Amino acid sequence: MAWEQKSKEVETIAGDRRSDRRYALHLDLRWKLIRRRRILETGVGRTLDLSSGGILIETDRPLPVGLNLELSVAWPVMLHNVSAMQLVISGRIVRCSGQRVAIRMLQHEFRTAGSNSDQRKGMAAAPHGPLTLIAKPGTFFNRAP
Repeated sequence: MAWEQKSKEVETIAGDRRSDRRYALHLDLRWKLIRRRRILETGVGRTLDLSSGGILIETDRPLPVGLNLELSVAWPVMLHNVSAMQLVISGRIVRCSGQRVAIRMLQHEFRTAGSNSDQRKGMAAAPHGPLTLIAKPGTFFNRAP
């Protein structure tokens, strides 16, 4: 067997064998430890890296392997430059080493975050782009008393 082929086999066996590409993102998050639809504990942390199949986080304390976790990750991009976004992830803890917790992602979705009901009502009626009012000279707008 040629040296190059042996080298490639060793790299595959010893190297990263994940099928999904990982992205190093450091974002704040809140977590909920869930068992049988009940919240057992809550806490804060940050992401270390994520992919479409899993996420590695750092928490304020070790978490038990095998339980479900719900994460709310503060996303760095705003919706239409107006509303804060969060990535909500449901998954199962597959590994824990100290405060580093690996989670297999079962479900994820983006949601708007941190807006009160008045802002949500206003956003539903607001157009997606800037609004420009053009009036002909001599036109007056009615004002409410």
